[in-house]
Amino acid sequence: MTSDAIARMLGTNAVVVRRTMAGLRDAGYVRSEKGHGGGWVLAADLESVSLLDVHRAVGGPRIFAIGTEHANPDCAVEKVVNEAVADALAKAEALLLARLGAVSLAELARGFGALCRQAP
Repeated sequence: MTSDAIARMLGTNAVVVRRTMAGLRDAGYVRSEKGHGGGWVLAADLESVSLLDVHRAVGGPRIFAIGTEHANPDCAVEKVVNEAVADALAKAEALLLARLGAVSLAELARGFGALCRQAP
């Protein structure tokens, strides 16, 4: 598919798609073909690529965008709460990363195929 077609499908800009696809290309998951009928093509075995691989390839630095930005080291209450929140986030992130690593793109493709077969 072309970047323009993917962008229309996702309701975003083709430049955003190209930036995202560049990370996937650099990881070897897709390649681009130029010319008439060209576009982005899968280049990896879907069984060997996990959601975690994709997350890492597109530059996902953090799983969660919450947490303490500017801790006040003089406030004991804030310090205790921040430690508890940080521990909870670390455990949640580890669990989510493990789950993302366990889901292959082939598994998603099978689920997609099953949904398409059920559609009227």
